[in-house]
This record gives sequence, structure tokens and C-alpha cells, in this order.
Amino acid sequence: MPSLSFPSNNTERLAKRVAAEHGLSRSAAEQYIEGGFVSVDGALAELPGTRVAPQQRVVVAADASLEALEPVTILLHKPPGFEAGLGVAQEGAAHGSRSQGDRPAVSLLSPRTHMEGDAAGKRVLMRHFRRLECFTPLPTPASGLVVFTQDRRIARKLAEDIESLEQECVVEVAGDIAVGGLRKLCHGLSFNGRPLPPIKVSWQSETQLRFALKGIRPGQIPDMCEAVGLRVMAIRRIRIGRVPLAKVPMGQWRYLQPWEKF
Repeated sequence: MPSLSFPSNNTERLAKRVAAEHGLSRSAAEQYIEGGFVSVDGALAELPGTRVAPQQRVVVAADASLEALEPVTILLHKPPGFEAGLGVAQEGAAHGSRSQGDRPAVSLLSPRTHMEGDAAGKRVLMRHFRRLECFTPLPTPASGLVVFTQDRRIARKLAEDIESLEQECVVEVAGDIAVGGLRKLCHGLSFNGRPLPPIKVSWQSETQLRFALKGIRPGQIPDMCEAVGLRVMAIRRIRIGRVPLAKVPMGQWRYLQPWEKF
């Protein structure tokens, strides 16, 4: 990539240059740049504040359109040890501005962790990692599907309906299950002093259980397993509503496709 560093008295902001050369407002020019439609000397430039010199060639793509700058939703396969809580992901977290010990899950989101072969076919842009919100918290020791979104409609859906969306988890366990334990896991246990509603629980293998439940609470699955003589070794969430984690490798992410609905 060509260097864009020049003496400040001989350069101007890229957004100003694009606006002047194409008769655009400064705001429109900035959106074109952040949308990945502007190159400088043949290299994609996504920062409106990039300094450019007069001799540099600035090109706006022929298919540039403000209508194409739609918000995105990202599906991350969170590894154990990363925090994924409710709220707005801090801008810059994906680029290492948080402290080393914090390990927020959003810090895993970058172009290099994008899943190869993502069927969404979107160009990965730096603007996709800004102003992300998370409404699908997952305990730090657990792994699996976490959703980050810029889309207000999806944010509203998840914020309002997360309690009624079925979540599917694969749980690795150790120990010997009590007689009738599977039946009790499905219905008959309490958590925090309240009876639990019916839950779909089945064996996936000799050491793995599949849970499909709504309104899951922190600590609920380990408590349920302990009540029937099992110890939880690992939890991985593989589905939220109708959206599956699918084949996303751990530590990588993909885009939510337009036809996928929670």
C-alpha cells in the first residue's frame, strides 16, 4: 500500500478533496470513503481524515452509492475466556485500544478473523466494526454464537424478544447421571427457588447433552446438571432463534445474510 504521509502544508483531507472534485457535500464524501468506494493511488482508503497530496490520484468507484451503506450484523463464534455482555461495544475495541487484560469479545472482530467463504459476499469494511451493539450475552467461560449488530431493527428485535427466542446449546458433561436424570432435566427441576418450565434436553453423545430452552439465566445449565449428578465441563451455544452458528470456526465471524431471521 502506498504511503499517505506528506508534509501537512502540502496536503488536504481526503474528504475535502473528494467533495471538491465531485461536487459533493462533505458528509456525502465521508460516507463514500467509509463505504469503501474511494481509492488513493490504487489503494482503498476508508478514513475521511487521510491526508493526500495534490499529485496523488484519488478515484471514486463508478458504482459508488450512498444507498449501499447499509448497517451490518455480525455472528461471532466466541471462544472461552472472552467477555460478551449487553450493551454498546466500545469503538476501537476491535483495534486493540482496550487494556490487555479486558479481553472483550468484540476485540476479535477484524478483517483477518472474517470466515473464509462467507456466503454473504460482502466487502469487509472498517465501518462494519463501529457502533456495534450486543443483546446476546454469553458467560465468559462459555463459547459459541454471539451477535453484534448496527441494525436498529435487529437490535430492537433482540432486545425485546431475547427471552422468547429459543437458544440451543451443546453441553459437555462429566460424571454419572442420576436415575431418571434426563427426565428431570426436561421437566421437574427448579432454579433460584422457582420451578423451571419444560425444556428440551437430549443426549448428543456419551459426554454431550443438547439443551434447547428459552429465557436462560446465568448459571442455570450448570445448576441443572449438578442437580442430576453431572459436572459441566464446557458450554457452546450453537443457535439463537432460527439463526445457527453453522460452520463458523472458533474465533472467527460471518455476516448475517438478508434472508436470515431470528
